[in-house]
Amino acid sequence: MSPYLASLAGGALIGLSVALLLLLNGRIAGVSGLVAGLGTDRGERRLIDAAFVAGLVLGPPVFAWLAGAWPAMTIVASLPVLAVAGLLVGFGTRLGSGCTSGHGVAGLARFSPRSLVAVLTFLSAGILTVVLARACATWWSS
Repeated sequence: MSPYLASLAGGALIGLSVALLLLLNGRIAGVSGLVAGLGTDRGERRLIDAAFVAGLVLGPPVFAWLAGAWPAMTIVASLPVLAVAGLLVGFGTRLGSGCTSGHGVAGLARFSPRSLVAVLTFLSAGILTVVLARACATWWSS
């Protein structure tokens, strides 16, 4: 299968899941909010959040089972760097009142001005981080 088709199918499934959660439950599929809700919500809402998060966690193993293998990937960062990066992402989602899935997928689809600002901030910060990391790597290697 073409890597473009796999990406297109994945994006379509994400869009479908976000749309269904909004249409059927009136909920925004922001993953950070759904995970945070697991510790505070009660009853049916907590069950729906848990099912959505379980789908995210079980998606890759189901893919590997259907495809017959895990997709090839290489992680070059150390475990401490990944842990710090994860903590910074968690801090950023709380600071930005949502994550890339909530703002970037659901928020932009609803034409939310707040989500547009958030996504532009995410992208700008990511671009700046790459530029600075490459500059530092060049400086340290010389």
